[in-house]
Amino acid sequence: MTNKKYAQSFTFKNGLTLKNRFVMAPMTTKMSFYDGVITEDEKRYYHMRSKEVGAVITAAANVSENGKGWEGELGVYDDKHIAGLSDLASSIKVNGTKAFLQLYHGGRITQSSVLKGLQPVAPSSVKALRPNSEVPRELEEKEIYQIIDDYKEAAIRAVKAGFDGVELHGANTYLIQQFFSPHSNRRSDQWGGSMEKRFTFIDKLVDAVTAGVDEAATEPFIVGYRFSPEEIETPGIRFNETLYLVEQLCQKPLDYLHVSLRNYSQVSELDAYQDKPMVAYLNEQIDGRIPFISVGDIRTGEDAEAALKHSEFVALGRVLLSDPNWVSKVMAEKEEMIRYNVAEEERDVLALTNGVWGFMQGMMPDRLR
Repeated sequence: MTNKKYAQSFTFKNGLTLKNRFVMAPMTTKMSFYDGVITEDEKRYYHMRSKEVGAVITAAANVSENGKGWEGELGVYDDKHIAGLSDLASSIKVNGTKAFLQLYHGGRITQSSVLKGLQPVAPSSVKALRPNSEVPRELEEKEIYQIIDDYKEAAIRAVKAGFDGVELHGANTYLIQQFFSPHSNRRSDQWGGSMEKRFTFIDKLVDAVTAGVDEAATEPFIVGYRFSPEEIETPGIRFNETLYLVEQLCQKPLDYLHVSLRNYSQVSELDAYQDKPMVAYLNEQIDGRIPFISVGDIRTGEDAEAALKHSEFVALGRVLLSDPNWVSKVMAEKEEMIRYNVAEEERDVLALTNGVWGFMQGMMPDRLR
């Protein structure tokens, strides 16, 4: 057995232990039924990839009916989802692997056709700078509080379904990030304006979710938070603002932070932060106060060790799609046996349907096709 950091177990402050430092990153599957109920295909997909990693973070599960971002998306907005989510949690919790449910609201990153004719909602009535985006309706204050409660109730459903934790999806320009972004949040009330006010939604959301979990959970249960460090929009979130966000999150009752990056060695767009990768600056800001998950194009054990110099965990995405046994092959130092290429004929064998196959085709370098 290797003595690498990635092979070491880790115990959170609340007592929950992950058997190693590998986490399956949340990736869109588009496998659920029209109403967000889990399918057999989706359970098979997760089960196949759950035996070796320390934890699996599921694809986004929408906490509000008007938060749905795409067809085939997992739902957690109603008690009717608990039974299927319980099956999903059980399919992941194999060989001691822990199951985390990612909680999400799409905000303006959806379309009225997905919402059965309803107009998408957002902090402000400003549409996203992407093709086919629609002008969203600005949320009223009572609706904001309702969405915060939706997240809390979703976390409680995750507890009831037997998950070991939840991750708040504050990345990839969805609703939580929209509140912190000066592009999507042009409000002048308590929810917007200054950077401090743009943090208000996140502040209240984390408090509500962690309070709900404290009330409902009888076993150690994790609450994590994922964020994107920079936006391309102007105005948009810049890396110095993300360091402020991270500082605030370190003072909240969270169990981990998880960055969203294309590559773990990615450097900031800001001149003042280009001496080293963003994960290094983020890790310095966190300063050991809360566990940190790095991510981004990890292909080899060497890549994982390099990322773990700046984090407690490393998230794996595309390599687990092409080879569900990537972790055991790395652990056994048999990386020459790793499968990087997946032929069309092998899709069913690897449970690569719908969204994950599209993700592989659209995102993977030639080496991984």
